Amino acid sequence: MSRRTTPEEPGSPAPEPGAPPRTVLLRGGTVHTPADPFATAMVVRGDTVAWVGAEGAADSFTEAADEVVDLRGALVTPAFVDAHVHATATGLALTGLDLSGARDAEDLLRRVREHAHRLPADEVVLGHGWDTAGWSDPRPPGRDRLDEAAGGRPAYLTRVDVHSALVSTALVDRLPGVTGQPGFDADGPLTDAAHHAVRRVAHGSIGPTVRRAAQRAALRRAAELGIGGLHECAGPEISSVEDLTDLFRLAAENPAPRVHGYWAEAVTEPDAAVAIRELGAAGAAGDLFVDGSLGSHTALLEAPYEDAPHRHGTAHLDVAAVADHVTACTLAGVQAGFHAIGDAAVATVVEGVRTAAGRVGVDRVRALRHRVEHAEMLTADTVAAFADLALTASVQPAFDAAWGGPDGMYATRLGRERAAGLNPFAALLRAGVPLALGSDAPVTPLDPWGALRAAAHHRNPAHRISVRAAFAAHTRGGWRALGRDDGGVLVPGAPADYAVWRVGELVVQAPDDRVARWSTDPRSATPGLPDLSPGEPSPVCLRTVVAGRVIHTAG
Repeated sequence: MSRRTTPEEPGSPAPEPGAPPRTVLLRGGTVHTPADPFATAMVVRGDTVAWVGAEGAADSFTEAADEVVDLRGALVTPAFVDAHVHATATGLALTGLDLSGARDAEDLLRRVREHAHRLPADEVVLGHGWDTAGWSDPRPPGRDRLDEAAGGRPAYLTRVDVHSALVSTALVDRLPGVTGQPGFDADGPLTDAAHHAVRRVAHGSIGPTVRRAAQRAALRRAAELGIGGLHECAGPEISSVEDLTDLFRLAAENPAPRVHGYWAEAVTEPDAAVAIRELGAAGAAGDLFVDGSLGSHTALLEAPYEDAPHRHGTAHLDVAAVADHVTACTLAGVQAGFHAIGDAAVATVVEGVRTAAGRVGVDRVRALRHRVEHAEMLTADTVAAFADLALTASVQPAFDAAWGGPDGMYATRLGRERAAGLNPFAALLRAGVPLALGSDAPVTPLDPWGALRAAAHHRNPAHRISVRAAFAAHTRGGWRALGRDDGGVLVPGAPADYAVWRVGELVVQAPDDRVARWSTDPRSATPGLPDLSPGEPSPVCLRTVVAGRVIHTAG
């Protein structure tokens, strides 16, 4: 007899190895599928979607189903894929010292002092999220004041963009040579090579128990938000091989989102690219830095910063290095990718990829769907080049929500005219550039519906895209960025990665104020999505399922 449940209840246990796959029927709700805009039911057999359709036809599956889920009007969608995450750092931010709400230097120091007081005397103080952009006095605290607040402990406090950090003297003393590296400041935040060096030392102090707890917290939070897949952006300047393989192991051994890892290490030979794939990585990509970030004045610009006229940012890779990396990866059949934010950095990537295409053939380059993380500061020429070279743009709409607009951090750094051109999602889609949406957590929180809202309500109306397009980029786009075209959509034969949501009225939203922004007319035959107008509540995730296995229930 079928077991009957609701989405908030735990699903039936996974079958024993060798047992026949379980059949689950979900009915009585709305299924977001291109196969049938009026679908109210879905059948999952094992780890695969077997059928979607109308309520009447669902009756024929009832007797054979091991479990029947009464949706009670809930919405079923493909699970989200967050295309850019740092899981351990996200977990540490969720469970540790959160500095995102610090109002000024004094408030930051108070939070550090209270947190440090609870730690053992030799433990590193790790904190994340401070941002002077909203402070009345934008000067961060000096090192001597941080030393006092940390009680003499090593302290590593990352800015919200994780491209600079406040550090204590005790941490600097653990790496004496850091004082001569680029980006070192005797009293202020560290950037560039100096920052990367102290980050390795700080993160190296984290034991396996703390790391596992942090990773578990990040995976749990993702599952609670209907995220079924994460692209972990690891690398020698960000984390460690041990951190990445521990995350793979944790996700494989527990009910959790899928983890697809990238390892950001530049290579010059195909064998080195193959070695990266043998780590279990999806590619030699992710945060392979061509530049830094706008907030830390390290994104590489063609023209200087508005608020730092002597600075153009920091270059980590040049055209030759990009070309060598893409050439080696393409010859090995391994996906390549880069972190590039500023216009000069994006141009460097484009020129390097073109050079590689001249060496190995443009069709071979296109076939691997090499990717660019962030890709914020684009021109018409670089947008066209992305389309021509079949580059995937891995983008974060929450960046615009946090720092866009005429009075935001972007405008402070670049001036209003240049800032208005950032994150041109509509231009990328019009050109046919594949988009994959992510959060860059912990830079911005895991929040897929928030990302859709930010993309549809971009601070520059010219860059807005429809909720439907953003949804596709945050579900199917994450699979396609991995080179897979079978996931992120609920059709027969697709992986059974889905989420069940408590929602209000479903609508079809457009990005342009000259067009009706929503429609509830079923004759449009377009699957609806929740209303993400500003001020509307986000949907509540009732159940998340990956490969047919329940990884979260609201109950």
